Parts: sequence; C-alpha cells; structure tokens
Amino acid sequence: MPPTDVTTLIRTELPRLAGSLRKVGELILEDPAAVTHCSAAELGRRTGTSQATVTRFCRAIGLDSYQHLLIELAQERGRGEASDWGTAEIGPDISPDDSLERVVQVVGTADLRAIQQTIDRIDLDALERAAQALARARRIDVYGVGGSGAVTQETETRLFRIGCSVRGWTEVHAAATSAALLTPADVAIGISHSGATRETLEPFEMAKERGATTIALTTDPRSPLSRTADIRLISSSSETSFRAESIGSRHSVLMLVDCLYVRVAQLTYQRASASLALTDHITPQHAVKSRRAR
Repeated sequence: MPPTDVTTLIRTELPRLAGSLRKVGELILEDPAAVTHCSAAELGRRTGTSQATVTRFCRAIGLDSYQHLLIELAQERGRGEASDWGTAEIGPDISPDDSLERVVQVVGTADLRAIQQTIDRIDLDALERAAQALARARRIDVYGVGGSGAVTQETETRLFRIGCSVRGWTEVHAAATSAALLTPADVAIGISHSGATRETLEPFEMAKERGATTIALTTDPRSPLSRTADIRLISSSSETSFRAESIGSRHSVLMLVDCLYVRVAQLTYQRASASLALTDHITPQHAVKSRRAR
C-alpha cells in the first residue's frame, strides 16, 4: 500500500498533542518545505521548545527519528510536485476577497487530493474482509452522528438497495438499544471523523461485546473507534478555510462506502441484481413529466 503523506499524519495526530509537542506540529504544517532545511535543534528554537521536544514529537506521531521526518517530508514534496492536482500552486487558504474561480480551484483540489490520498492508503485486505462480513451478515447496524450521520444514512440507503438487512442509527439511545440485540452473525459499522465521538463509540463497543463484527470508518487509525474495531478503513480529509476537516473528509469517506457497496453487490450478485431490478422503476415513476409547449 502506498505511504500516507506525513502532513496528513500530523494533522490526524495534532488534536491529541498538547503544549510544546503541538507547537512543533503546527509549525511543520505551516511550512513543511522550510522544515526540510532545519536541524532538530533549529526547529526547537523556532518553536520555543528544544531538540529533545522535537524528537519526542517525532516519536509521538509514530516516526523513529527526526531524520525519518525529514525523509517523509521530502518524499511528500516530491509526490506533490509530480502529481496532477496543482497543490504546489493552490493552497488551502481562502480569503474574503478571493474570486469565485479561486474558491472552486481550492475546494476542488482539496477534495480531489483527499480522495486520492484515501485511495492510496486503502488496505485492500481490510476492505475485502469488511465486504465479506457485510455480504454474509444477518443484520447490519450503522452508527454515526452529526456530520457522520449523513454518511450513516447514505450507507444505509446503498446497502438496503441491494438487499442487505441494514439500519442506520443517528441517535445514541436507539443505536445502543439496537447494538444490545446484535449477535455474532451481525455486523456493526461505526463512522466518525475523529474516531472519538462518544455517541458513536458507545453502541459500537456494545456491538463488539455482543460478538458482532465491527468495522470502523475514520480518519484516525489510533482513535478509540479504530482500537475497538475488528476491521479499520481509514480516510483522508481536505481542510480549507471555512471547512473543518470533518466536513472536508466526507467525500473520501463516501468513496470508501462506495467501494464497500460495489464489492458487496459483487459478492451477493444474484440477490443484489434481483433487488435492483425490483426497485429500478421507483425513481423514474416519481419524476415529474414536462409539458410540451403549445
């Protein structure tokens, strides 16, 4: 699987870091290219910390050393210069005076980049195990609240359309009640950008206790949701001005949902085909027919 950009990793880990470690991460994200020319001691001085703090920061995000960080930053810069997304010319910041053309370029580039990063980091084995579990599940629960609630409902809609017994839950009491009734023949999907939303984690953990197969969709591979899950699918986010990462990540999460949906349809081809055939007429039947001009 291709590597995840180190700046994406830092953004993911930053909310869990505090004090001096957070300062180091923020400065790196502010100008990754400049950091590649700094020693650990110099970066410590620039952040008002120390060389030891910079080393601790590297270990906190899962890297072996500061040298490892520099290598990752250089490789990411090389991939960016070789890519077609134009990220070297278009940054994530949008000012109140920017033209609509620039807004479209920045937002579109950020979303395309997040989707591509998600594709690059997909664990195909995990995706296959998740699809296999969904294909044979007696029942499927999907949990998500807030922004993830919209993805939860979309997941329910897609799987339901191909004959899965699925229900999306966006309210914690109802979700917990459903989770308590699951069995080892069932599957629970938890959707959370941070992977730490209590209202999603609570029913997800209960589903795990009941023996259901648990699948996490999140941007944070070290989050409580990820640690609880039997199977983890990790997405990337696309933060820009006026859009928090939780909003910017929605396109890449839906891309993962689409991959699951299509693979489950493949694995349950006869059932999925029959379900689609029985429902294909519904949407066209409710379309308003235009009147011919006289």
